[in-house]
Amino acid sequence: MTPHGRDARTAEEERAAAEEERAVEQALALVGRRPGTPQSAPNGQSGTPQPAPDGPGAGELPSTQAAAAPGMRTGPVPDAPGPGGAEPGAPAPNPPSHHGSPSAHGSPSHAHRAGATAWAAARALADRLGRSAPLAAHRLPLERALGHVLAEAVVALTDLPSFDTSAMDGWVVAGPGPWTVREGEGLLAGRGSAEPLPDGHALRIATGARLPADATAVIRSEHAHCDEAKGLLHATREVVQGQDIRPRGQECGSGDELLPVGTVVTPPVLGLAAAAGCDALVAAPRPRVDVFVLGDELLTAGLPREGLIRDALGPMLAPWLRALGAEVAEPRRLGDDADALRRALVSSDADLILTTGGTAAGPVDHVHPVLAGIGAELLVDGVAVRPGHPMLLARLAEGGPCLVGLPGNPLAAVSGLLTLAEPLLRGLARRPAQDRYRAPVREEVHGHPHDTRLIPVVHRDDGVVPLHYNGPAMLRGIAAADGLAVVPPGGVRSGTEVEILDLPWASALPWTEGCFT
Repeated sequence: MTPHGRDARTAEEERAAAEEERAVEQALALVGRRPGTPQSAPNGQSGTPQPAPDGPGAGELPSTQAAAAPGMRTGPVPDAPGPGGAEPGAPAPNPPSHHGSPSAHGSPSHAHRAGATAWAAARALADRLGRSAPLAAHRLPLERALGHVLAEAVVALTDLPSFDTSAMDGWVVAGPGPWTVREGEGLLAGRGSAEPLPDGHALRIATGARLPADATAVIRSEHAHCDEAKGLLHATREVVQGQDIRPRGQECGSGDELLPVGTVVTPPVLGLAAAAGCDALVAAPRPRVDVFVLGDELLTAGLPREGLIRDALGPMLAPWLRALGAEVAEPRRLGDDADALRRALVSSDADLILTTGGTAAGPVDHVHPVLAGIGAELLVDGVAVRPGHPMLLARLAEGGPCLVGLPGNPLAAVSGLLTLAEPLLRGLARRPAQDRYRAPVREEVHGHPHDTRLIPVVHRDDGVVPLHYNGPAMLRGIAAADGLAVVPPGGVRSGTEVEILDLPWASALPWTEGCFT
């Protein structure tokens, strides 16, 4: 997709951009702290403080985080207009939600987290945290390198092609014509070097065959006429010296850098590396991810019943993470069990742990207390984004894995995945950041008064159309989307350009509008 040009910014937009840049700088400064460094609590005690009661996208951040984390604001902030943050015209009631919402864990609270990290700052911090991890690059044979990211540039080990070859089936000629046809089977690909070809002579040649010394050109079969009675070859078109010849080193010379560090190994990359003489590639390992699904109310099969609901996140997260280049173990369902969560966290050897639900402060929301109990460093505790506000990012211990706590509501979890997990995985895998681009939104989109909103959209012509069913507990909109629009606080009018986050499969699968707009 081609990024759209930016309109001239107003003075207010310039100020907002400057504030965002400052927030990013403050967020990145957090990554420089040593893991596990105790922080002073308001009462002078050390350790990770506990958050105040939390609801769907709400809650108070401890004062130590409010003082250190970027993008902090104080004071209550109301929720986005409309039920579940949905657009006008979307159904008012949300379906039963995953744990982490008022219907599952604890009573609702609409107090804004005083120290919620700005959305852009949270993404920048996650990316920087991933890239700060030590890189244990390894050499992989070509057949195992697909999907990895180059940790060492691919350098040609030979000229490509390594000798002058024919680009077409036809006749190789030397000097001016007509040419005397030399008898024999001609030159075939894969055969040894041929004898020099004297001026005035022609010889049959196949595509890819090595040219004889002193050859002038190759004449395609359809552009030549052979007079068998006289044994002469005539060209039906003008012959230009060097035509249809691939000269040695045309594509690259030995020692040329073909692909830089950070290139994702795709099938064509494998082909180019093989053609240039490489048998293996030095690549970053795929990040290993553990997914722990929390909540006693979740079913793995059948219809919802008696207050129980189907787990939508377990089936969704693993393939999504694999599409981002990670190696993912089968999700583990831990229920609402603090001890089971603690054991799972301390025994994990993954690079990244994802938890679903339990990031609020209800009676069975155990993520914060367990993280505090194992001495984890909380880097992000709430992000100023809707849906998905009560997400978190932590570092368990020096040299240990990072943890992204996703809210339990499905679309809120998608928001957390794109805000924290995706940039963190990109950093761990050393994948380059995607080019940011903007597109005009074709409808007015209402925004939260103070927070960013992520709205599922589909591309239409030269713009994007917002999808309904975008409440935090809904997946109907994102299932039809090929991206999410980043809507700034206050919303945007129709025709306004907004940043677009592409979904990892959007370019590979057809989308349909169906009944979702």
